[in-house]
Amino acid sequence: MDRTFLMVKPDGVQRSLVGDIIARFEKKGLKMVAGRFERLPEERVMQHYAEHVAKPFFPGLKAYIMSGPCFLMVWEGKDVVAITRAMIGATNPREAAPGTIRGDFALEIGMNVIHGSDSDATAEREIAIHFQPDELAEYRRIDEPFLYE
Repeated sequence: MDRTFLMVKPDGVQRSLVGDIIARFEKKGLKMVAGRFERLPEERVMQHYAEHVAKPFFPGLKAYIMSGPCFLMVWEGKDVVAITRAMIGATNPREAAPGTIRGDFALEIGMNVIHGSDSDATAEREIAIHFQPDELAEYRRIDEPFLYE
């Protein structure tokens, strides 16, 4: 099965959306294999957003992502990156379709509730930044025979 990294950002945590967001992915049939609630340390923020460090918006992004606790997760499922990205919606909530997480819960691009890896390669890199291999659980959902052909 494929894996992806998802993170409920500080605004999502402050607005008590973690449970609603987890429920959406579980109801879809995806499987959470790791989860942790924490305030991100600067070192991992710099690693996670390495491609944005030189961009003018980075100082604000860094301050925002470190402003409060986040909920970090690893999810598993067939084509999980594409599925979760579709469920999350457009980066700009004003362009996100109703029914998506950002379409339903976010108003501003700067505080858009959730991060999701944008490719399999990015997912692998982000998972390695935030989780050790032994933190990823191996188990079988009882309904897996009814989820995949």
